[in-house]
Amino acid sequence: MTSALFRSINTVIACTFPCARRVHSWTCAPLWRRRPPVHVLTFAPQTRSLKCERTNDRTPFYVRCVLFDQLFQPLVLGGQTLPNRLVLPPLTRSRAQEDGVPTPLMAEYYRQRAGAGLVISEGTVVSPQGASYARVPGLYSAEQVAGWRPVVAAAKSRGAAVYAQLWHVGRQAHSSVQPDGTPPWAPSPVAITGWQYRSPHGRIPFEVPRQLSEEGIAEIVAQFATAARNAVSAGFDGVELHAANGYLFDQFLNSSANRRSDRYGGSTENRLRFLHEVIDAVSAVIPASRIGVRISPSSTWMDVFDPDKRGLYSALVRSVSERGLAYLHLVEPGIAGSLDARPDAETIESAELGGLFDGPVIVTGGHTPDTAAAAVSAGDADLVGFGRLFIANPDLPRRIRTGAELTGLRHEGLYGGGPAGYTDYPELQSSN
Repeated sequence: MTSALFRSINTVIACTFPCARRVHSWTCAPLWRRRPPVHVLTFAPQTRSLKCERTNDRTPFYVRCVLFDQLFQPLVLGGQTLPNRLVLPPLTRSRAQEDGVPTPLMAEYYRQRAGAGLVISEGTVVSPQGASYARVPGLYSAEQVAGWRPVVAAAKSRGAAVYAQLWHVGRQAHSSVQPDGTPPWAPSPVAITGWQYRSPHGRIPFEVPRQLSEEGIAEIVAQFATAARNAVSAGFDGVELHAANGYLFDQFLNSSANRRSDRYGGSTENRLRFLHEVIDAVSAVIPASRIGVRISPSSTWMDVFDPDKRGLYSALVRSVSERGLAYLHLVEPGIAGSLDARPDAETIESAELGGLFDGPVIVTGGHTPDTAAAAVSAGDADLVGFGRLFIANPDLPRRIRTGAELTGLRHEGLYGGGPAGYTDYPELQSSN
C-alpha cells in the first residue's frame, strides 16, 4: 500500500490507494458531514497520477477517500452473509404469464443479475385484487409458487440472498382489471387526483375506490401472511413489504388517502396499524429478521400526502425497528413523484431516518457507484440499490470492480414483451 497526501486549493485530501490497480476512482466525502461527495479522485498507476475533480465549494475541510472496495465488503443480513453491498431492487418488468406465473425468461433475467449481494424481486401481488398492471407475478397460487422456484434458484446462483417484495396496489387499480369488475379497495373512498390510470385502451381517470371494512382489512392481512408462506416454499430467503410509492400501505399511512375515523385512521398510531398488523402476521410465518420494509418518505406519488411526513415516518421507522426487522429500504428524496411533488412537500433525507433504525439500511434511487461508495463509507447506508444501472448492466458488480464502462439504458422493452430490452444487455467478455 502506498500513501499520498494530495493538496488542492483550500482542501487537504488524505488518500490511501493500492498501486496494482489499472484505473480506479475514489469518492471523497467530508469527514464530519454526512452528505454526498464533493470530490472524485482518479488514480492511474501507469502514470502514478492522482486527479482531483471538485465542485465550486471552496470551503476548506478534510475529506477521506472511499475506495469502491467499500461496496464489496460482506454484510450479515437476516443471519445470512451477503457477499457485497449492491442490491438489485424491485423492478416491475411485466414478463410473467397473464395468470401471474413466473416464466423461464424471468429466470434468465435474474440469473444474469445474481452478482448482487441482495436480490429483491419485482413487486409480487398477494391477491388478484392487489394487481394493477398486466403480467406481474403473484404468490397466491400453487402454480405461481412452482413458477418462482427456478427463478429464485437462478437468482441465488452466485451467493445472493433473495427476498420477495410483497405488493398490493390498493386504489391504484381499476375496475377494468379487477376479477369481478368492481372498483378497487382502499382505506377510504378517495380517488387519486392529478393522475390517470394507464389502461390497455389508453389513459382514463382513476375511480373512486371502495372503502375496506375491518373484515376486509383482516382478509388482506391474511393474504400477506399466505404470500410470505408461499415465498418460503418457493425458496425465497425473506420478504419485503412494499409500503412505498402510493400503494396500499402508503394509502393507509398518509392522511390524504386515509380519511377513516375508526382504529385504522386519524392518529399516526392508527394509520400505522395496518402495516403493524401485516408485519405481525408475517412474523408468525417467517422470522422478523427475514422481513424488510420499503418506504418513500418524501414522495407524493399518486396523490399521497401528509402535513407531517417527518413525524409520520419517524414514528414508522422507530416502530419497525422495535420489531427487529431485517432491513429498512428507503427510496431517496426526489425519486418517486419528483416531477409532480407538491410545493409544500417535505424533503426528508435518508440519513435522518436511517439513523432511527437499528439494523441494515438500504438506499435506492439515482445512485452512481461513486455516490454509493460515499454513502456506505459515511455510514448513511449499509447497502445501495441500483435500478436503471442493473437493468442495463447485468454484470454491474464486475463493472464497478474493474472500472469498466457502464451501458446506457434503452427505454424500449422496459415493460412487457420478450428478451429485447430485458435479457439482451451485453456482459463483459472474460479476458485471457
